[in-house]
Amino acid sequence: MNIIAVIILVTLVVNFIISLISEHLNKKKMYASDVPPELADIYTDEQFSKAKSYYSDRLKMSSVSDALGLIAFPLLWFLGGFPYLESVVSGITDSEIYRGLLFIGILVFAQFLIGLPFSIYSTFVIEAKYGFNKMTVKTFALDLLKSTLLSMLIGLPILAAILWVFGELGNSAWLIGFLLVTAISFILSYIAPTWIMPIFNKFVPLEAGSLRDKITAMAEKAKFPLTNIFVIDGSKRSTKSNAFFTGFGKNKRIALYDTLIQNHSEEELVAVLAHEIGHYKLKHITQGMAIGIVHTFVLFFLLGQILQSEMLYTAFYMTNMPIYAGLIFFGILFSPIESILSVAMSALSRRNEFAADNFAKKLIGKGTHLIEALKKLSTDNLSNPVPHPFYVLLNYSHPPVVERIRKLAE
Repeated sequence: MNIIAVIILVTLVVNFIISLISEHLNKKKMYASDVPPELADIYTDEQFSKAKSYYSDRLKMSSVSDALGLIAFPLLWFLGGFPYLESVVSGITDSEIYRGLLFIGILVFAQFLIGLPFSIYSTFVIEAKYGFNKMTVKTFALDLLKSTLLSMLIGLPILAAILWVFGELGNSAWLIGFLLVTAISFILSYIAPTWIMPIFNKFVPLEAGSLRDKITAMAEKAKFPLTNIFVIDGSKRSTKSNAFFTGFGKNKRIALYDTLIQNHSEEELVAVLAHEIGHYKLKHITQGMAIGIVHTFVLFFLLGQILQSEMLYTAFYMTNMPIYAGLIFFGILFSPIESILSVAMSALSRRNEFAADNFAKKLIGKGTHLIEALKKLSTDNLSNPVPHPFYVLLNYSHPPVVERIRKLAE
């Protein structure tokens, strides 16, 4: 076992232990707490008790899933699964690209099969138990089919292109790969709102009326070129609510879940959308894209440096060095760094959420409507209003709702 194998194995165990500790602290704090005063007028003790039970059920399932992953991967690794799979695909075709598509495709499919029972249990047992799930078996199966076909349609050509680049272009491969993936990411971000997202949900323009007039007036005040306001049929899958901003250029749009419209006043909806517009006006969208480009650049640079390292392959008992296996091994090796980066990115995201809240408050003139919307969202979704700070540090891209309410109330 070389140093790379030791680093990967130690990281797996450490990450698992850290996750267990954070979950334990979070559950302990939640069960020891009462409803915060900021939510006492809407979050009843009965609902909070239900939220505790909901969190506990989800935690049990995720703990089993994590433990299974911790067992399955080392078994595949130490029983020689990677060199065996490489020998199988090598016997099927002589094409390096086709072998790569098979090798990576089989591993991805195996991971999908392991996760599928947990997805089914989460949707049709846990989410149904607490009144969230509205998805039928047919809708679930269709979503699964659509996402699989879409992943193959988009992912396989990209993967084939990357394999060709690293197999044919030598020292400049990492730079060409970076430029290729960045260009494709921009194209997908541009076409997603009009071509991809409607595959899964219906986007219906918000009808003329009081709500649209108020949203339009707010957008004009913010000097935001709002042309597309859509309602999504989120209720066919879940009772949970959301709103989001997506796309750029002429394809940018704001979307409201139909469940959000059903459960909130017009003033609250305007406040929620003012928050989303705040992300755009404060350049958070541009910031995220820039960080994504830098991240991709560093990723491909490091990939170019280590892909020809014999030590990387011998860590997984490989006797040869196929590029497609190297891509998988690099992803495994780089995962600890990704975990650290995700903590930093979540911290930046939480700061941006506070900034967008403040933008909405200033735009509307007061924070009360956004506060009421946050209260309802937290209560309706059975969110944990008192998460442990360590759990927030590791997992929260949004600040805890009580912190947001306190900031808005200042």
